[in-house]
Amino acid sequence: MKTAFFRTLLLATFIASQLSACAVVAIGGVTAGATIMADRRSPAVQAIDKGIELEAENALAKRFGDNAHINVTSFNQKVLLTGEVKDADIKGEAAAYVKAMKNARSVFNELVIGPNSSYTSRANDSYLESKIKTQMIFTDQLPSNSMAIVAEGSSVYLMGILTQNEADLAKKVTSNTNGVKDVYVYFDIISEDEKMRLEKQGKADQTQPTTPPKFQ
Repeated sequence: MKTAFFRTLLLATFIASQLSACAVVAIGGVTAGATIMADRRSPAVQAIDKGIELEAENALAKRFGDNAHINVTSFNQKVLLTGEVKDADIKGEAAAYVKAMKNARSVFNELVIGPNSSYTSRANDSYLESKIKTQMIFTDQLPSNSMAIVAEGSSVYLMGILTQNEADLAKKVTSNTNGVKDVYVYFDIISEDEKMRLEKQGKADQTQPTTPPKFQ
């Protein structure tokens, strides 16, 4: 059973990575067309996001060691913390550290107080993320490359730069994916005019709202 599971996980991850690079993919002899849109963040913001993730994850792992398992996801300089911590003090300290970072625009602390998740649980999370990513890639007019998907158990967190219609569609696709119970979104909502501008210029306006809607 474990061998079959990890084979499925590797296959799903491979498919998702390939779909991200190709607009048309043949599966089982059937050709499927999917619109793949560029990341709406500017290259500079993408680099800043990666820097936030690396710096925060390394610092928090060094600071808390085995007392916490913290994942850091940054998109458009908005930072999401997920994972497990030993107690409320660590949860608060982790959020405070990230909030103090120079380039962090806002922080959403979804850390859970409890024992660190197992490697099997983390593999299941990666598999669920791959399933959702694949569904989004094959959903017409949904800019899957301008979103971040984070799964923690049956809860899924979405970040990105989307119009309201795109945000509603992304939430619907995620909610309808097998294995998902709760969906939380932290989108920067843009207008249709801004969407057109970004599609032409290929970069995101950094002046986005700091309090996106959160649906449960």
